[in-house]
Amino acid sequence: MKKVLLGILLLALTALLPHSLRAEVHLSIDFAVPEPVIFASAPEVIVLPDTNNVYVVPESDFDIFFWNGWWWRPWEGRWYRSRSYNRGWGYYNNVPSFYYDVDPGWRDAYRDRNWSGHRWNYERIPHQRLQRDWKKWHTNQYWQRNRTWGVESYQPKPQRQREENRSHRQEQYQQRPEVQQHQQLIQEHQQQPVAQRQQGQVQKPKKQQIQEHQQSPQSQRQQQKIHKSKRQPRTEPKEQQQIQEQQQPQDQQHQQQKPQQEHGQNRGKNHQGKSQH
Repeated sequence: MKKVLLGILLLALTALLPHSLRAEVHLSIDFAVPEPVIFASAPEVIVLPDTNNVYVVPESDFDIFFWNGWWWRPWEGRWYRSRSYNRGWGYYNNVPSFYYDVDPGWRDAYRDRNWSGHRWNYERIPHQRLQRDWKKWHTNQYWQRNRTWGVESYQPKPQRQREENRSHRQEQYQQRPEVQQHQQLIQEHQQQPVAQRQQGQVQKPKKQQIQEHQQSPQSQRQQQKIHKSKRQPRTEPKEQQQIQEQQQPQDQQHQQQKPQQEHGQNRGKNHQGKSQH
């Protein structure tokens, strides 16, 4: 019963996927869809300091980000995105560029209201306001310039330091066991066609297969047999042929006896005529 319910749930989630996202899932059918996250209502978000307009759902046990019009979610070493916060997650074959700007300790900073030693007066942004204003905030850099992300007396980190932090976080991310396992699966998937070509098992185009089949010796012999069978006269079944073979000597014997009988009858008539004279 549980398997049936799970199957129905997966079908429903697939039906809700946008067409482009369904194509991405189809290309990576070995990757499971992440577990659904249930919200009683549309979640509020906060904007993370030292990022380029990256928002996060602070009250969720899972990392769910909003950036550049998409909702993003890491799961089992892979990334998924959707236009909605609670459904339609499609596999994304990369790490989104914003992620290495996110401080891994942001949850502790959120709980303590402290960002790098400064008071963090974060603002909880309702879902409707986010959907309405995120493009405008992104264009005029509202949170960086005007609000410093709500951090008191805070100066954004220099560009060089941000790049160093990104590089360090990328190295840490690549060392995660679930990420390494996912990368291994990707490498095996990419190497599989190469191994098939080495073994001569790569499937050829259908048109080429048909042409090679027609040119093969076996196919040519079959075509010759068919051509000969069309030229040969139609043969009778074996039993009927035996009957005809048995009848042919009898017919020949009967035809040979018939002239002899006619000749005897003529001689008899001539003999009777002479006797009368």
